[in-house]
Amino acid sequence: MRIALDATPLTEPTGGVRRYTEELARALSACYPNDEIWLVSDQPFESDLLQLPNVRRGLGPQSPLARKWWLWGIRRELSRIGADVFHGVDFSVPYLPLRPSVMTVHDLSPWREESMGAASHRVRRRTPFLIGLGAATMVITPTRAIREEVIARFRVHPDRTAAVPLAAPERFKSVAALPHGEPFFLYVGTIEPRKNIAVLIDAWRELRRREKVDLWLAGRVRNGFEAPRYEPGLRMLGAVEDEMLPQLYSRALAFVYPSAYEGFGLPVLEAMQCGAMVIASRDPAICEVAGGAAVQVDAGDAAGWAQAMRAALDEEARRRWRERSLERAAHFSWEQTARRTHEVYEEARRRF
Repeated sequence: MRIALDATPLTEPTGGVRRYTEELARALSACYPNDEIWLVSDQPFESDLLQLPNVRRGLGPQSPLARKWWLWGIRRELSRIGADVFHGVDFSVPYLPLRPSVMTVHDLSPWREESMGAASHRVRRRTPFLIGLGAATMVITPTRAIREEVIARFRVHPDRTAAVPLAAPERFKSVAALPHGEPFFLYVGTIEPRKNIAVLIDAWRELRRREKVDLWLAGRVRNGFEAPRYEPGLRMLGAVEDEMLPQLYSRALAFVYPSAYEGFGLPVLEAMQCGAMVIASRDPAICEVAGGAAVQVDAGDAAGWAQAMRAALDEEARRRWRERSLERAAHFSWEQTARRTHEVYEEARRRF
């Protein structure tokens, strides 16, 4: 099979969709060595995926007309490479349904947060039509919770949707972490309103009045959102390289993730795979991923967060929750994700 993947997320230096694109392409390449994986985009990108023997780079727009990418350019590109199926990994597929296509809808945050910027505005305007008019033969979501939201909001038939869980990369493993400085709680993710960072900081401040414990926030600050101000014990790490994250997850007293809304919550699984105790919100998608292996608190309950963080100071409690984390993380793998995604490709070809 010749699979065309939208490589546009690879133009970004970091981000969950970039990671999804990279890990999916890598796993598809390994699981299906006789397939060709084509990375196509109207923007230049670099990726070590191109070193894999069955991964190819598309040419991109070859004429002024082709710069109207989703209408004309992608059509010519897919015809040139003879693609059997196109996978839009980030809410998009070609406007003209001339071949089977699959769209990944990661969550419905573009419809929940009206101030998320131009990219989200395009998604809100374009994606419902692409789904409703059948331009997307099949729709993938990362959890059953998001699948139900997609079915309800876009009135798409359940047979055209599939929940395919993600996974943490294999390099996320528990490492021997030597004590260094004050103990700390760790958050990893974008710094933005729906992540509920203010509630987390309030809970940590309450705990810090009695305990000498820090809070580390790792992740880029979303454009237009003001970062938390400096105060003793609060450490802003900014965007952190993947190579550093296992050490951080392994060293932390617990990974804390108070997000009010998620499509999957990949940092939760990354932390679990590194053997971290996890304290997370009761968002439906996070509950689905955590599977009872995390301490869960209502997203807006600052007192509840402070209580859960205080309980995490107990070493025996941390040990028990770390064991549960590792057991839960073992249920996920990118090989499994790739094989289930490939099944959706086959279904899209049958239905087209």
